[in-house]
This record gives sequence, structure tokens and C-alpha cells, in this order.
Amino acid sequence: MTLPQQPGPHARPPITAHPAAVRAGSTAQEFLAGIRMLLRGLGLYVSNPRLMAFGLIPAFISGLLYLAAFGTLFYFVSDISEWLTPFADTWDQGFQEIIRLAVAAAVLGLFVLVGMLTFTAITLLIGDPFYEKISEAVENRYGGVPDEVDLPWHRTMRLSLTDSIRLIGLTVLCGIPLFLLGFIPLIGQTVVPVIAALVGGWFLAIELTGFPFYRRGLRLADRRRVLRAHRPAALGFGVGVFICFLIPLGAILVTPAAVAGAALLSRRSLGFPIDHH
Repeated sequence: MTLPQQPGPHARPPITAHPAAVRAGSTAQEFLAGIRMLLRGLGLYVSNPRLMAFGLIPAFISGLLYLAAFGTLFYFVSDISEWLTPFADTWDQGFQEIIRLAVAAAVLGLFVLVGMLTFTAITLLIGDPFYEKISEAVENRYGGVPDEVDLPWHRTMRLSLTDSIRLIGLTVLCGIPLFLLGFIPLIGQTVVPVIAALVGGWFLAIELTGFPFYRRGLRLADRRRVLRAHRPAALGFGVGVFICFLIPLGAILVTPAAVAGAALLSRRSLGFPIDHH
């Protein structure tokens, strides 16, 4: 099956399904398949520890910046909450504390949602050569990429930066209603985090699959279209990464594995083999 492309002098190559294309299972099976892609990425720490160790360096640098920003926000979140709720100044103290606690949680939640994608984008930019090698090594292990598009590093970095800015913008747009819903006591602390994990996981899956798609001459719109056709698997992978990033030091340790898992997810979604025969 070939997805139609718009004609033009600079048209990208069509997305053609590989003969080894997988048959989609149930939603639950596909979601679990996405989680397995991440677990297989983590397995590279055992099979190729030296390659994965290089991927820790840019993640560590970005992680320090992210932790410093989160720590600063956490320190001032009470003041921010009061500034956002001047209407509660005259309320009974009990209700005032409830609404301001909810607002503080919403502020921190929005930062985590947007911050995760920002962290990932910055880390991938800083460590572009390292993560490109990790992604390429995974692809070569299972047959490589026929007719690979060899782009210069500065071209890949520019494409990655442009696409990341777009994704961050979309994340902010999705995060605003979640931020507002976070003001609602109970719902903001139960339902909203689940939705945020799904939204954040989806955008993380799109962000992390950049390298394999660029290698095939495909752009952000192509990524979104292909992953949308395999949404449960993409969500399983992305939500798994999202949850790992919530664990202290998780973002630093998991990023190289997430890049490896994203290569597997991309191959599977595009119909290329991900197992040895």
C-alpha cells in the first residue's frame, strides 16, 4: 500500500508498506506491543552498553537544566498560585487552600507535560550524532533501510529543530485546557494526569521517531500520518516513555533506550521487520 503524496518538484518519496508489514491486533495487544518496543530499547544497555553510554551524555546535560528549572518553579509555585488566584483572597481559608493547591498542581503538571517534550527535543538536538548512531545501529541489526536518504547533519538538525518547535507548540495548545481543568479539585488530580500521560506520550512518540523517518526522506506530517494508523502501539511506547521520565533520573537513563525503541516502532509502523529470521 502506498500513501498518496502531493506532486511537485520537491515531493517526498511515497510511503510504501514493506512486504513484512505487520497485521494490527487488538487495541490492547497493540498498546502492549508499543511498550515492548521500549523494553527492547532498554535491552541495548546489555547488548551494546558502549553505544548507549554515549547517549547518556547529552541526556545528562539536558537533565541538569530541566531539574534546575523544575526546582525553581517548585520553589515559587506557591507565589505563582496566589498570583493566579487573587479572587480567592477573601475566601474562607479552607477553600482558599484547596483552590490554590489545585492551581499549584496544575502549574506543575503543565510544566511537566511541556517540559518533557522540550527536554526530549533539546536532548536530541544536543546529542544528534550520538542518537543518530543508536537509531542507525538498531535499523542495521534488522536489515537496514533500503534507498536510505543520506542528509548532512546540519540539514537533519534544522529539520529536527523546525519539527520540534511545531510539536512543542501543539503540546502547549493541548496543555492549556488540561491546565484549566487542573483547577477543578479531584478531577484535576485524577482524570487530568491520565489524559496528560496520553497526550504527552503521543507527542513523545512523534518526537522520538524523527531519526528513522528522516532516514527515509519523510517529514513530520508523514510521521503523524503513519503513527496515527498505529496509534495504540505509538501510545503504548510513548506513555511508557512518559512514565519512565517521571521517575527520578529516568529521563536521563531512558532517553537512549527510547531512541532505540523509537527505531523499532518506526520500522514496525512502516512495515519493516523487527525480528531476526
